[in-house]
Amino acid sequence: MTIMAAAAAISALLPRAAAVRIVAPRARPAAAAAASRLLCAAAAGEASSSPPAPRRLVLYTKPGCCLCDGLKEKLHAAVLLAGTPYSLASLELQERDITTNPEWERLYQYEIPVLAKVLPDGTEEILPRLSPRLTVELIQKKVSSVFDQ
Repeated sequence: MTIMAAAAAISALLPRAAAVRIVAPRARPAAAAAASRLLCAAAAGEASSSPPAPRRLVLYTKPGCCLCDGLKEKLHAAVLLAGTPYSLASLELQERDITTNPEWERLYQYEIPVLAKVLPDGTEEILPRLSPRLTVELIQKKVSSVFDQ
């Protein structure tokens, strides 16, 4: 069974609010983002008066990059993987094509795929490269640990 087939099978079992959300590079209205976070918190069973801080990652990629495609598949599968202590159900993953922005292309042309954590102030922290040989479970654990720091 391929990773994509496993991810599709898992996603059929999960509620819609737990699925990964791919965010377009343009800005989203604040109200829609807040509502989306509340839906994810409700799906995870969190009962809190204030919504948790969003966990956001940016994946810099480009078309035709097999390493990028492999990491994308594993990240999507890690988000859909349920029943582990390292759940990524509320993760927002934004994909950015470096060929659409000269600055991104200059910075990351020889480094992709690049994964960055979005900090509360909106700046990005580049994360260490994840090995393409990591299992989906280990990727889930490593990404989750980034937000626990």
